[in-house]
Amino acid sequence: MNDHEFNGVLPLLEEYGQIEQQLADPAVHADQGAARRLGRRYAELRGVIQAYRDWEVAHQDATEAAELAAEDPDFAQELPNMQQAEREAADHLRTMLIPRDPDDSRDVILEVKAGEGGEESALFAGDLARMYLRFAERKGWATQILDATESDLGGYKDISVAIKAKSIDDPSQGVWAQLKYEGGVHRVQRVPVTESQGRIHTSAAGVLVLPEVEDVGEVEIDPNELRVDVYRSSGPGGQHVNTTDSAVRVTHLPTGIVVAMQNEKSQVQNREAAMRVLRARLRAAKLEEIEAQQSEARRSQVRTVDRSERIRTYNFPENRITDHRTGYKAYNLDHVLDGDLEPVVQSAIELDEAERIAHAGAQ
Repeated sequence: MNDHEFNGVLPLLEEYGQIEQQLADPAVHADQGAARRLGRRYAELRGVIQAYRDWEVAHQDATEAAELAAEDPDFAQELPNMQQAEREAADHLRTMLIPRDPDDSRDVILEVKAGEGGEESALFAGDLARMYLRFAERKGWATQILDATESDLGGYKDISVAIKAKSIDDPSQGVWAQLKYEGGVHRVQRVPVTESQGRIHTSAAGVLVLPEVEDVGEVEIDPNELRVDVYRSSGPGGQHVNTTDSAVRVTHLPTGIVVAMQNEKSQVQNREAAMRVLRARLRAAKLEEIEAQQSEARRSQVRTVDRSERIRTYNFPENRITDHRTGYKAYNLDHVLDGDLEPVVQSAIELDEAERIAHAGAQ
């Protein structure tokens, strides 16, 4: 093992110590945005530093055992196990040193929209929304429905949900780290409730996942570039019509991005929710633009920018779920829709990690 292979960790150790000191300073926490950024970087470095310390111990043990093995048969017997432990620690450290998505520890705004297919597509969008809400509950995350437009039969034409982790010690367990692979077209195959002949139909719903903007200053929005319209909100079939103009539609004129919110009874609350979603969309659009300009930058094979890609099929007659990117297939669709999404998500994470490791090895 080359003692100098991991010298690149030394600057990270120094940065880790500096951040630790900064976070101990009460004055730093007066700026919540800055404190969150420091906390996110600290959590990201923690795993690397722990992996480095584990390797240091394993490396020291293996080195000392090798020196003593020539004289002591007991050490000679233990040497292969210690060398194996060192190799495993080194492999883990190399994996931890591969740059990860800096947004992994961020919370998200998840949107589900019914596609073509009328009521059946809206019902499926409702199934997906409930699946994510139950998955979030299993993970101990907090959820808030920012806006929802129900269909006549109880599905959703569209729904926006904010999903927030209570605390993040490991960025790999962040909400974005777990849900960023869900964006795309989700296809369903089943007999619709509106089908009298028992024929299986195929319809789809779209999912969009955006990292939430933590600090308003991250995304600068000129108020003069916004058009804000207010109107009366309404429920399915024209029911539950409000008697006040509480619904809000915000249009960002330079980009044409439109966000409408009507879930809250207060116009102020609807506008705040609309601005949260607008900031997340503007940030995502900016990052996509930068990524497109830097053609040499790594593009994940799993997390595609193409929101029109069909990523998964939910087949009800066979109780089967299939992920078309990772090849994952299981016959427990009922459990998945009840929030048991972990194995499906893990298949996407593992494929993305394999791609990142291969990319790092090719450099």
